[in-house]
Amino acid sequence: MALALALLGSCREASPARAPDGPKPELLLLTPLPLVWNEGFGIEQPGSPALKALEAEYRVTPVDLASTLPERGLLLAVQPRALPAEELVALDAWVRRGGRLLLLADPQLEWHSELPLGDPRRPPKAFPDTGLLRHWGLVLDAPDERGPKQLILGAKPLLTSSPGALSKVSGACILSDRGLLARCAIGTGVAVVIADADFLNLGPGGLDGPTDGNLPALMSQLAALSR
Repeated sequence: MALALALLGSCREASPARAPDGPKPELLLLTPLPLVWNEGFGIEQPGSPALKALEAEYRVTPVDLASTLPERGLLLAVQPRALPAEELVALDAWVRRGGRLLLLADPQLEWHSELPLGDPRRPPKAFPDTGLLRHWGLVLDAPDERGPKQLILGAKPLLTSSPGALSKVSGACILSDRGLLARCAIGTGVAVVIADADFLNLGPGGLDGPTDGNLPALMSQLAALSR
C-alpha cells in the first residue's frame, strides 16, 4: 500500500472561503460518532451541539467512503472507522489533488456508546491507523494518564478527556500545541490532524466542565483550512 500511496499525483486548488451573505460552502463529514444521527437512528434526530455549530457556517454533507468524495473540497473526519487499503489510497490522493482535511484521530476515545461491544456501528475506541498517518510522517501515541484535561488548541481553550499526542518521524508536518495538532502540506492539499475527538462530546452525558472554547477551536481550524 505504501508504494501505491507514494505514486499518487496531484494538482492544486484551495477550498473557497465564504463570501459575505453568500451561499454556505460545503463541508463533507465522515464519522461514526453520533454527531448527525444519534445511536437510536429514530425519526427524531435533534443533532449534536457540534452539528448545529457546523451548520451555522457550512452546508454539511455526510459521506461514508473516501472514494465517494467530490474532486476537491473540505472534509471533517472524526474518529473514522478503519479504512481498507483502496480507501486510504483514495483519501491520500484526494488530499494531494488539493483537498483540505481536518482529521480528529483519538487514540483513547472516552465517548460513551450504548451499542454493544462488537457492533460494527460502534465507533472505534482507538483511531485505527492502518498506515495513513505514518505515510504522512506522523505517529499517534495514547495518553500516559486518562481523564479530563484542559488544553490549548490554536490559542483556544479546550476541555477534553484522555487526549493523545502526535510526533513527527518524517515529512513536512508542523507540530503545535504540545503535539495535539499537526498541520501537513501533502501534495497540493493540506491535512490537519488533531489527536483527540472527545472535545466534541458536548451533549447529555458528555464532558463535565468548561467547554465554551471547544466549538470555537473546531471552527477556527476549519476556517483556516477554508482560506
